Amino acid sequence: MEKIKKMLPYLLINIGMFYLLPTLMIDTGSAMIILLILMPLGCFLTSLAYGVKNSFSWLYPIFVMLVFIPSIFIFYNESAFVYVFAYGVISLVGSFLGASFNRKI
Repeated sequence: MEKIKKMLPYLLINIGMFYLLPTLMIDTGSAMIILLILMPLGCFLTSLAYGVKNSFSWLYPIFVMLVFIPSIFIFYNESAFVYVFAYGVISLVGSFLGASFNRKI
């Protein structure tokens, strides 16, 4: 339970990103910028920060994936389901790299 409490601020940032950024989509171009650049970058940076501060946890990428799933049905269609795994891998790499920085500091 303590690990989940430590993850909560970072997951709230991801929730904000996954549910507020799509409201800025005007056309297909802006949707692609949001899905392919802004969300992965934000996901990576929050995961990196989580890893530096709290070390590596397998739960964090899983929670990031679970948080993104409802947004598929709200803003996108089934073809966006591949992003669940993409954001999971990005957060896995980010938290792993962050944890490796944590050990060196």
